[in-house]
Amino acid sequence: MKTLYSPGCALMIYKPHMVKKIQEALSIEFGVFDEYTQCCKQVPDLIGSNRIINTCPGCDRRFRELYDGISTVSLWEILATSKQFPFPDYQAIEMTVHDACPVRTESRVHDAIRLLLDRMNIKVVETKNNRAHSICCGDDFYPQLTISKVKKQMKKRAAEMPREDVVVYCVSCVKSIYIGGKTPRYIPDLLFDEPTEIGIYETEAWHKQINDYANTHMKI
Repeated sequence: MKTLYSPGCALMIYKPHMVKKIQEALSIEFGVFDEYTQCCKQVPDLIGSNRIINTCPGCDRRFRELYDGISTVSLWEILATSKQFPFPDYQAIEMTVHDACPVRTESRVHDAIRLLLDRMNIKVVETKNNRAHSICCGDDFYPQLTISKVKKQMKKRAAEMPREDVVVYCVSCVKSIYIGGKTPRYIPDLLFDEPTEIGIYETEAWHKQINDYANTHMKI
């Protein structure tokens, strides 16, 4: 079985340099993995059995559920077992976690996220609706609902968070938690001790940006 690393369109938009940091971290301990940048919304042009390491929960679900011959593992599961990664120390700061919709059924991901936070000396204060009972950040309601109603859902979810700092592992969740009024902490940023940048966050503009990027990574 061949293993490939798929950063996902959202991370490539968000911080391309982060992709290189992740590849370097993987190579030090686990060897070099080929990069796979084709958008997960298109049938993969892969032969045989393949395992895809992903950073995007949406990629995890699509590759895992839609395509034959592909299994998935999140980057978080890989790094959670690392013996060499230089985890930063956040001095027991308290944060809460928003679990992403596409991996709501995947306890392996929930466990890995929390193990990583523990290894970074971050104390998790759980929100009531977490893990398999997590509630959407609001982004998935677009475009079925109007923008005003989508933002209402984002604010409702953010209001459930018991701490100001909210750990997320989806770039769209970064935008939603920010619109909702809390401070998103994207886990790759935490791992590499970088600030979480909001960038384009208005829902329509963000979806246009990611769709435009994804369309350039479709095989014609």
